[in-house]
Parts: sequence; C-alpha cells; structure tokens
Amino acid sequence: MNSAYDRHVAFPSGLGNSTSRQLRSMSPMLIIPVGSTEQHGPHLPLDTDTRIATAVAHAVRERLDAPVPGEWMVAPPVCYGASGEHEGFPGTVSIGTEALRLLLVEYGRSACGWAPRLAFVNGHGGNLQALAAAVTRLRDEGRDVGWVPCFASGADAHAGHTETSVLLHISPEDVDAAAWSPGNTAPLAELMPAMRSGGVAAVSELGVLGDPTTATAADGERIFAEMVDGCAGRMRRWQPDRNGLLI
Repeated sequence: MNSAYDRHVAFPSGLGNSTSRQLRSMSPMLIIPVGSTEQHGPHLPLDTDTRIATAVAHAVRERLDAPVPGEWMVAPPVCYGASGEHEGFPGTVSIGTEALRLLLVEYGRSACGWAPRLAFVNGHGGNLQALAAAVTRLRDEGRDVGWVPCFASGADAHAGHTETSVLLHISPEDVDAAAWSPGNTAPLAELMPAMRSGGVAAVSELGVLGDPTTATAADGERIFAEMVDGCAGRMRRWQPDRNGLLI
C-alpha cells in the first residue's frame, strides 16, 4: 500500500464515508449528533438543531483527536427527535419521546458491537428525556455510553439570538435575514404553562422565542466555541451521572 492509502485507511473522520474493512482495524469510539427536524421561525432552516449538533460533533472530534488521531469518529446524525411542541408549523416532523428512546437504545446496542464507546451530542432540548432514558438503559446493560448537550450560557429558547448567531457562523447562506423578526421574549418559565397545552404556537405566532434581529456571526463564533469547549471537556473527563449525562 502507498502511504496516502495507509493514512486514509487509518484515520477516516466520518462513519458514513468509511468502510467495514477500515473499521475492523480501527475500533474507533463514536460521536453521534442528535438533532431534530422542526420549525425555526421564518428565517432559519428546519434542520437547525441537527446542523448545530453535527458541527459541534466534528469540532469536538478534531479537538479529541489531537493527541491520538483516529481515536474518535463522527456518525451521520439522527435527524428526527421529539418535537411535539412545534406541531402545527409546516415542516415539523416529530417522532416523539418513546420512539426516539427506542431508536437510541437499538442504535447503541448495534454500534457497541464494534465501537468501544459512544457519545451522543444533543442539539434539541425536547430530546433530553429520551436521551436520559436510552443511555441509562444502555449503561445498565454494560455498554460504555454517554451524552452531552450543546450548551451555551445565557441562551434564549428557540430561533432567537443564540441559534441565529450560531447559524450565521456555521451556515450563513441559510439564514434569511430579510425574514427575521422578534418573537416572544418572555422568560421560558413564564411561557411553559401555555406551551404545555398548546405548544410554541400558543405563545408565538412566528415560532420564535427570543430576538434573532440582534444576532451576529461574531457572537455565533463565541457561542459555538463555548459549546465545543463544554462538550470536549465533558467527553475528556468521561464522568457519566446516573442518567448517562457527562459532567
């Protein structure tokens, strides 16, 4: 084999473009982005959560691979989640908490047949219950699995300053600045009673909780770096709590 081929065999970065032959000799640990397909106001794409989780996962892999190239690999994302609060807006496709839980459990059981460790990187808050239940079950079965959130301090709730800024940083061509408009900026705790019965549509006709008009790419770069730093730190420490959340 020539040296270029050897390097390609040894260190592919993504599961989707790898071969079974490569994986047989590598036994990489696996990072799985988990997102959603749901409305994000009139200005952001439906796969916003999936894009963010996937971008964070790839950046984390580069960070973790610095000492040992090829140790981690990023899987194709889980693109559908528990998004029932966004029903009523065109484009939302929710599989619900129970279906997502089952999907993640079976995913983990299968992938752990060849990957020694799995880390789910979550980009959608509605997935938390399913992730905690699935990862707890997998760990109870003796599998080395954990999960991390794409967390940013001071973030607004949905399609506002935070997510719009991150998209301006990682995917600016898909942000429709001409269509953005402030949504409901009340604290999420105040909105929850109405949202529990009527979803996001009950508190925001636009489907926006926050103000995207203040978003900037520079702020998105800062927020994205905070997400990557947080996820990478948790994965390096690998200290799962009782629900498999890496702390």
